[in-house]
Amino acid sequence: MSASLALTHLVPLAKEVDENKVTPGVLGFIVFAVMALAVWGLMKSMNRHMGKVTFEQDPEDRTAASGGAERTGSGSGGKAAPAKG
Repeated sequence: MSASLALTHLVPLAKEVDENKVTPGVLGFIVFAVMALAVWGLMKSMNRHMGKVTFEQDPEDRTAASGGAERTGSGSGGKAAPAKG
């Protein structure tokens, strides 16, 4: 009895809904859920890959940088750039 009473109260609410209004519905929810799962999977994969990264410099770069004048120029094979003046 209470189910039919509740149904009669919901029918006027359903008539108040604008029939020209577009709602996402079930398809919108499914698309959103798939996108959320894809983002979650990508974040998990990124976290796993970032865990493998070492943030230490190579020993060669560290010794060359501490030597000072050993390394001048930018990527010229170790040769010093000519002085302008």
